[in-house]
Amino acid sequence: MSTATPPLGRVAPAARTSVYVEGFSHKNPIPAGCRIGPLLESGSIQGNDPATGKPADTIEAQCRFMLDNVRRIVEAAGGGTQDIVKLTVWMKDRSQRPALNVPWLEMFPDAASRPARHAIIAPELDMGKLIECSFTAWIA
Repeated sequence: MSTATPPLGRVAPAARTSVYVEGFSHKNPIPAGCRIGPLLESGSIQGNDPATGKPADTIEAQCRFMLDNVRRIVEAAGGGTQDIVKLTVWMKDRSQRPALNVPWLEMFPDAASRPARHAIIAPELDMGKLIECSFTAWIA
């Protein structure tokens, strides 16, 4: 293991930090997110009911739980929803985007300061999942 100074013009890499959130976990040994310097990337975030650990019964509830998990993860990493740059959403049925828009507008009410969002159809979502997402944040 080298501790040498990086060459001129190169910056020493920041340490990678795993982000875990109580009540939110993956079945595999994967953190909820990973931060290197100001960059935070999440893993897959579902709309699971924290009381049961299972997907909520409706698309509306899954959207709310999912975005609540997004908020909890970015806050656990030291940031806030204002630091989210992009949210990528996978939906079983993209015609259900209005169910996502309600909590989305509550989380990001300012049209001049919303992150980018991309909804992708994902008919292969399983185990009762109707929606899931991942996000990128820049925490200065």
